[in-house]
Amino acid sequence: MRSFVRNTMAQNHVRGSVVVIKDGQPQQISYGWAWYGKRIGNGNTKVVYPTCSLQKVLTGAMIVQLINETNGTDQQFSQYTKISRWYPNLRNANQISVGNLLTHTSGLTATGTEVNRGYNYSEDNAVKWVINNANATPEAKVGTYYYNNTNYILLAGIIKAVTGKSYEQNFQERIIDKLGLDHTYLYQNIPGSMTDAISYVWNGSKNYKQGAYVKRSLASQLVGAGNLFSTPMDYYKMQVGLTNGAILSSSDFHYLTHLKAKITDYSGGVYLKNNETLKMAYGNLAGTHFGDWFQMTTDNQNGLVMFLNQTAGNESANKAVGYQILNHIKANTFTAN
Repeated sequence: MRSFVRNTMAQNHVRGSVVVIKDGQPQQISYGWAWYGKRIGNGNTKVVYPTCSLQKVLTGAMIVQLINETNGTDQQFSQYTKISRWYPNLRNANQISVGNLLTHTSGLTATGTEVNRGYNYSEDNAVKWVINNANATPEAKVGTYYYNNTNYILLAGIIKAVTGKSYEQNFQERIIDKLGLDHTYLYQNIPGSMTDAISYVWNGSKNYKQGAYVKRSLASQLVGAGNLFSTPMDYYKMQVGLTNGAILSSSDFHYLTHLKAKITDYSGGVYLKNNETLKMAYGNLAGTHFGDWFQMTTDNQNGLVMFLNQTAGNESANKAVGYQILNHIKANTFTAN
């Protein structure tokens, strides 16, 4: 398995770290340099990768936790609650529900969340910026699907409003501490002993070209939607935790992925495919070359988590590498290290 994965990555000119899962057993396999200039390899224990949009399901999971926790209290809310409760100054907020944010059916079409504005935002200021940006942008009809980071940045603000604690503190307590993760950080908390990976492209003849990394200013804009850094093994543990009771129960995960506002196969941060036997999501960040993808069976028994820091050119090409690995997983057995 290790030889196949590394050879497949080499043949497709991609670099990164992958966790393959077979019959519930995960194995991490890495190839190439995470930081070519310093010769720090992918899979090195000091390296973390941006999870990009793969973070969204965790933000969604915390919303479900709070729906459960506030039941019967003055702060009670549900997927049907209109977000004007927290955002009275957001246009059309009295028509947009929490479920609309979770399913990207809010009608919000404002762009620019991944254009690096060169300023390190606080959580509050990141939320204020997307509100102002949304108010200045024409909207679609509520119920229309439009994938937008704005929805999940607003959800991060709701998490803070309901708990009185920052998104950062909630994520630490509700996700990292619950699972005992030691290679997972919001960007601002990456310790000096660790390093985030550099991203690269293959230019047709040479590897490790056009190096680009996630700047703090960009990460600070994407609270709840793209400011999480981790490893594929830690992310695998998060996926398992979404159904085994550590983060959510299996029924809560079903709730998150079957919201009434759902009009596509996307709900709560993931896509469900193949008669809901598969869950998956893809992520990248504008201005960088990262490509993250996970596809796992909904029972967490088989699949992969793939964090690429040198990509094959586009989402389809990167997924094609993943599908080659997935097909090999199906056809072979291996002993996890």
